[in-house]
Amino acid sequence: MRRCGGAVMPALAVCVSAAAVLLLWPWDSGSALGLRSFILLAGRLLLVLALLTLIISVVIPWFQSYSLTQARSSLVAVPEDEQERRQRLARKEQQERLSEKTSYYLENVIKPREEMKLRKQEEHFYQMTGQNWKLTQGQRLGEDESVVHESGGGEMGLETPSKEALRKRKLPEHATKPAPPSEPVRQKKGLVLPEEPMETTEGVVTVALRCPSGRVFRRRFLKSFSSQVLLDWMMKLGYHTAIYTLCTPYPRRHLKVGHDLTLEHVGIATDTVLNVEETIPCD
Repeated sequence: MRRCGGAVMPALAVCVSAAAVLLLWPWDSGSALGLRSFILLAGRLLLVLALLTLIISVVIPWFQSYSLTQARSSLVAVPEDEQERRQRLARKEQQERLSEKTSYYLENVIKPREEMKLRKQEEHFYQMTGQNWKLTQGQRLGEDESVVHESGGGEMGLETPSKEALRKRKLPEHATKPAPPSEPVRQKKGLVLPEEPMETTEGVVTVALRCPSGRVFRRRFLKSFSSQVLLDWMMKLGYHTAIYTLCTPYPRRHLKVGHDLTLEHVGIATDTVLNVEETIPCD
C-alpha cells in the first residue's frame, strides 16, 4: 500500500499542475474576462475535475491490485512436506477433541442412562416374580439385637460376654419344641390302567372315545378285561363319572359297565367307538 501511495502522489501532482495551467493560461487577448470567457473557463474547470476523478478511480485500484500481486509473489512458498505435517497435526488435534467429547458424553450421559434403565428392568423383574426382598438393603444377622442390647440400659450392661453369647445362641421356643403330630395323610388312590396289549395279541379290540371337546382318543384292550377299565380311562382323561357317562353311538344307549362284566359281556367284541356325554338319560 505504501508503494501504491507513492506512485499515485506524483500522478495527482501532475494532474493538479495541468489544472492550474489551464486556469491561469490567458485564453483571450484582452486583459479583462468577459461573460463568454468566464463560462468557457468554468466548463474547462469542470472538465478537468471530471478527468481527475476518472484518473483517480481507475489508477488507484490498478495500483492496489498491482501491489497485492507483488506482495503475494514476494511471500516465500511453503514446502509440501510442511503443509502435510501441518494438516496431520490439525487432523490429530481435531480427532483428540472429538474423542474427548465422545468419552465425556458416554461417561456422563449414556452410561448413567443405561444403568438407570437396567435398574428399572431389574426392579420390574423382581416385582413380577414376587422377589421384592431383593430390592431392600438388608442387614447383618444379629445387628438389631446388638442395637437393642446397647440401648437397654443397666441390666444389659451387667451381662458378661459369655452370658450374652449364650442368650444370643438361644433358639426360640417354636424351634425347640417338637411339632404336634399331624394326622396321617391319606394317600389318594391313583387310577392305574392295564398295559396296552400288542395289536397281534389274540382277543385285542380297539376302543375310541369321542370327547365333548371333539378330540378322539384310542386305546387297545383285551376283551377279557373288566369293563370298569373304560370308566377309569375316561376319568384319567379328565371326565369324571359323576358328570359324564359312556354311550354307544348307534343305537344310542348307556353302556352298562361293572367290575364283574368284561368288555365282551357289554358288547365290545370288535373295534368300537364310544361317546363321552353328560349324564342325561339315553333312550
